[in-house]
Amino acid sequence: MLLLSPSILAADFADLKNCLKKAEKADYIHFDVMDGMFVPNISFGIPVLSSVRRITKNVLDVHLMIQEPSRYVEKFHDAGADILTVHYEACSDVGRTLGLIHEKGMKAGLAVKPGTDVKVLLPYFSEADMFLVMTVEPGFGGQSLIPACVDKVSKLRSLLDRQGLDTDIEVDGGITRENIDTILNAGANVIVMGSSVFRGNISENVDFFLNKFEEASRC
Repeated sequence: MLLLSPSILAADFADLKNCLKKAEKADYIHFDVMDGMFVPNISFGIPVLSSVRRITKNVLDVHLMIQEPSRYVEKFHDAGADILTVHYEACSDVGRTLGLIHEKGMKAGLAVKPGTDVKVLLPYFSEADMFLVMTVEPGFGGQSLIPACVDKVSKLRSLLDRQGLDTDIEVDGGITRENIDTILNAGANVIVMGSSVFRGNISENVDFFLNKFEEASRC
């Protein structure tokens, strides 16, 4: 199933409730958490997530770009996260971290940065509900997609297919109207978009991509 996950990193925080209302047709809402250590930027955290949970019924797709995320699994669960994605590169014990997420009843995602080979994910094929392939260097919104990362998506989908798995593959970074077909053809099915949704007419942008997904599903 093709799923849209608009990233509120690109939303107008002075009008966040209205932005979320306009994006409510999307399947997920993507929530980027940055700690200034794992990535060179700081975004928002648990209090903001709790507020977002109160104003949207969408699945909250929380992407932790923080060092040793196992420290905060319970708190993000309590704040309303439905999916919690952590970075392979940020965990001293990936398996334990994924286990903690599952223990709290959330879906567990595992992300890799552009420079990390997707083969590192192989030991966790039976443990993760979703894999996130970053298509930009994590830390800042509004970047252009790194073309080589599309090949990583294809490679990961092939590795999953060989084991008979249809695990979700999420992509995040630089996805636009111009390159969405390439991303879908590579095998990704959960698409994160920030500027492409929250810049301009939000409702029309969401409708455009959902229609694109419907067309792709019929092919």
